This record gives sequence, C-alpha cells and structure tokens, in this order.
Amino acid sequence: MEPDPQADRTTPRRDALVAMLATTMVVACILWNLDAPIRLGFAVMTQQYMAFQLGLALTLTFVRFGWRGGDKPGIGFLDGLIALVAFATLMYAAWDFAWLLKEQSYRPWQITVIGTVVVLAVMEGIRRRAGWMLFIIVSLFLVYALFADKVPGRLIGKALTPERLVQYVGFDPNAVFSTPLAVGTIIVLLFVFFGQLLFAAGGGNFFTDLAMALTGRSRGGAAKISVVGSALFGSISGSAVSNVVTTGVVTIPLMQRGGYTKRDAGAIEAVASTGGQLTPPIMGAAAFLMAEFLDISYFTVAGAALLPAALYYLSVFTQVDLIAGRDVVTSAETDILPASAVLREGWHFAVPFGLLLGGLFWWRLDPEQAALLASAAIVVVSLLRGYRGKRLSLATLGRVFVDTGESMVNLILVVAAAGFVIGVLNITGLGFALTLVLVDTVGANPVALLIVSALICIVLGMGMPTSGVYVLLAALVAPSLVQAGISPLAANLFILYFGMMSMITPPVALAAFAAATITEDDPLRTGIAAMRVGWAAFIIPFLFVATPELLMQGDWPAIALALGLSGVGVMAITAGIVGFWGRRLGPALRLAFVVSGSLALPLGFLGDARILNILAALAAVGLSLTLRKSATTETKTGRPDP
Repeated sequence: MEPDPQADRTTPRRDALVAMLATTMVVACILWNLDAPIRLGFAVMTQQYMAFQLGLALTLTFVRFGWRGGDKPGIGFLDGLIALVAFATLMYAAWDFAWLLKEQSYRPWQITVIGTVVVLAVMEGIRRRAGWMLFIIVSLFLVYALFADKVPGRLIGKALTPERLVQYVGFDPNAVFSTPLAVGTIIVLLFVFFGQLLFAAGGGNFFTDLAMALTGRSRGGAAKISVVGSALFGSISGSAVSNVVTTGVVTIPLMQRGGYTKRDAGAIEAVASTGGQLTPPIMGAAAFLMAEFLDISYFTVAGAALLPAALYYLSVFTQVDLIAGRDVVTSAETDILPASAVLREGWHFAVPFGLLLGGLFWWRLDPEQAALLASAAIVVVSLLRGYRGKRLSLATLGRVFVDTGESMVNLILVVAAAGFVIGVLNITGLGFALTLVLVDTVGANPVALLIVSALICIVLGMGMPTSGVYVLLAALVAPSLVQAGISPLAANLFILYFGMMSMITPPVALAAFAAATITEDDPLRTGIAAMRVGWAAFIIPFLFVATPELLMQGDWPAIALALGLSGVGVMAITAGIVGFWGRRLGPALRLAFVVSGSLALPLGFLGDARILNILAALAAVGLSLTLRKSATTETKTGRPDP
C-alpha cells in the first residue's frame, strides 16, 4: 500500500491509542498462552479470545490506516465511528459468546448484528491492507453463497438468505472463528513477537554479518550473502516482501558493485527471500496452519519441508555461483568480519535459538510454548549483552510490543477473511463440488491434475501474503489432490510451494517487484528473470509428490538416494540453464546437462525408473568432472585440453 504523504503529521493521541491497542494484543496473547484466565479462575472460550483479538485488529485498522491503505495523520470521524462500532461489537461478542453460541440455532438478532459488522469491517480491512486481489476473491465467494441455488451445473449449492449468510460466516466457529484465526492469534503472534525481539536486539545485523563472513570472500560473494542471509532472515520474518526490502537494501547494491546486472541482482534477492517462506522453522506461519489442518505435529510438517527447502537453496546457490563464474563476478567489495569475530560478538543469539529448536524438536513442546520460552530467553540475554553496539533496552522492548501488534493486523484480517471462504465452502457444499469438478475434468491422470492445480495456485496466490495464500488453497485445491490419491501432507506442501511462486511470477510478482524498486529496473523483466533463477521451485513440488522420501517418508537409504539423485539433477539442469561449468558451455553441452539432469530427477510418475535415474546421475557427474578437469588443464597450460 502506498503511504499517505501526510502520515508524518500524526497526532499524539492517535499514536498513543495505536500503541495501547497493539500492546494489548501482544500482552493478551502472552497471558493466554500462560493460561492466565484458568489460573485466575475464569473459564474463557477460545472463541472469546479470538473475538477480543479480532476486535483489537479491526480497531487498529481503522484508527491507523486510511482509505488508500497507508498511514493517515488522524483518525477521522467516519473511520473513528467504524472503529468504535467494530470494537464494541466484538467486545460484546467476546463477553457473551457462550450464550450466543447456545442460542445460535434460534438465530437471535444479536448474531445478525455481529455477523454483519464482522463481515463488512473485515472486508473493508482487507481491501485497505491486503489489496484488491484478496478482496475480490472473498467477495466472489460471498456473492456465490447468495446465489448458489441458481448456479447451473454441478456447482449448484444450498440457498441462503443474506441474514443467514452473515450469521454463519461472521460468527460461526466453523467460519470466521475457526482454525486459521486461532492459529494466527495464538501461535503466529508469538513467533512474530520472537522475530521482532530478535531483530531489535541486533539479530538481523548478526544474520547479515554471518552470511558475509561465510560467503562474502568467495566468487560471487555478494549474491551468496543474499542467498544465505535471506534464508536465515526469511525463515523467521514470515514475509517475502519484508525480507526483500530488509536484506535487499544491503545485498542488491553489493551484487551490482560486484558485477551482477541489476536485473540478476533483483531476481536473486527476490528468489532467495521467497524461499524463506518455505524453510523451517516458521515458513510464513503456514507450518502451524498446516499442522492444525492436517491434525499432525509441527515436527512432522517441519521435517517434511526440510529437504525440499534444501534443494531450493541448492539450486539458487549453484546458479549464483555459476553466473559469477560465467560473468567474472568478483567477491563482495566490503569490509568483512571473520566468522570467528561475528560469532564472538553474537554467540548469545544461540541461546534463544537453541531453546526454540530444542523446544520444537527435542522436548516436543507446542509451538507457542517454544516461542514463548525463546522470547523470554532473548529478553534476558539481550538486556545483558548487545551485538556491535545494539542492545535491547526497556524502551526498545516497549517498541517491540507495539511493532508486533501493528504487524499482526494484516495477518489477522487475512485469516479472518479466509474463514469467510471456509464458511462458504462448508455451508453451500461448494468445497465438495469443486473437488469433484476438478478431478472429473482432468481425469485420472495425476500429472495433469498437478499441473492444473499448480496453475490455479499461482493465479489465486497473486498479491496475497503467505498465510492467506495457504489457507485459501488448502480449502480450494488441496482436497482435489487428496481425492486423487496424493497424501495430505504432500498435497498441502504442493499448494504452499506454488502459492508462494506467485511472489516471483508475473504479472503480480510482489517479491520481484519489491526488488525492482531497489534496483530501479523494469518490474516485469525482473519477475521473468526471477522465474529463471527460481526454476527449481516449479519442479521440486512435483518431485516430493512423486517421491515421498523427499518428505522424510521411508527408510534412510531410500531418503539418501532420493536426495542425492535430486541434488545431482538440480545442479546439472542449473548448469545447463546458466551455460557454465568450469567454462562457458556450447549448445550441445548445455543440452547434455539439461537432459541428464532431467532424467536423474526421481519423478516416479513414469513408474519405477531408479536404474535410469542413477545412470543419468552418473552421466551428469561424469560430464561435470570431465569439464572441470578440462577447465583446470586449460587454466594451467593456457590452451584447451586436447
């Protein structure tokens, strides 16, 4: 959203109100996860807590953000009135939810009022903050629900009156107050708080310095800094665009000074930042939503996402290295601290990270408990120790509470709107009908179904944040894949990957466009370049659907073989695309790399072809070793190897 040019003339009273509302959101989440209501003797339903948080988020939206979505100088009469009505309505719902739920079957007028206010306020909120794409998609579902009984063909649904529609989608625990809003306000909010604490304490600088120390002195070091730094930052930040604008302002100029074209620099940053949404531990909050939807542990989701993310970054890292070799790109031209100095200054960040990972994967704590423990550890160690002059103070800590609450507004609005879609699918029967139509249209061919589903995911994901993309696609597309025999975990990761590929796929490639703003290059061409750099992300989902071993399903020898074949295939195809492996490659060698790499990929759709995969992988390795030896000989003798 474009900022209001007068946003810097905000009033102190409005700023104080925003700070109070944002801080209350975070404090309420912490108290809820500490079981404070139970310890104090109060029985509070989860829906009451969600209504309270939604009321705060809606009030913040209309108090702070103007008609065009940017900051505004004051509250304004109309927005103030909307904020007051939304706040009062949701606070009443939170207070009297138990009675309202008991009386729901009788459809009292109070539920009609609550549902109407929630639907109208959330829809206007997502228009302002999430943009027109999500607003239009959700609006289409709401309009469909009103005329579902008049839709011809197999998409016909149950007839609904406007009153019944707003009562259901704006109040029912299976609609707006369902799993997405619960995960957002209970789990994700704490992880956002953890990330804000980390960066306020200097963690962002630590990540960048560590990436520089590890890769900055190598060939194409600036791009490798971008890849490593964006992977570290993005796995915590939860936003591809935020990742681009945070790390890109440092890495993109470094890449350009090193010799990368501004288009390649922007594309590399966009692809590296998008990958953070696919990398544990947070995965743009989708991991927690996925665990709840599939009723499995977060540990299972994170473990399944690990190898695909490794292949994603292997492809990107290989590509930036080969581009640097082809175009004679130098190492990063900057003062780089040695890794030992970076670790000596920032070793204390290992304490909260160790507690977070240990809580998630060793002690098997609930994600929110692990995040709370890690957040407390950051506060303790960062109050005692700073990083390169940056230390967490009490004043900074107060600002973190405000920033966390403000940054959660968008997410809460998005998951609430996604609840509307889920509600429409449930009450009209559209979810079942869509699954039947998609499966029947494509037929029994799983490859065709996956391709069509991938295209739908990219289109529906355009312009939407990670959590909104995932929730929407999990409701609309994943059931079709599961119905066709694909495992639920593989189906949900598949839609997440292709939903996120909308970030680098024109015409609405938000991550690529954000990078183009920094490089001052053409956004569309930067998006096309990002698709080239991130080519593997369009193949990896097909790989793990066809080869469950890549999702850590199977015995270790089979997992190792699948990973090895996939790694060799990805690197060989990347060499063919870039046209460099030790030296520039002619058309024949490029084709040989692409063909051998493609045949090495364990795509089980064609049947059991492991022998062919292994032979192709050996051919690709042999070709690469021969070219490396040839390039080394040429370098030593000054003439081509005979």
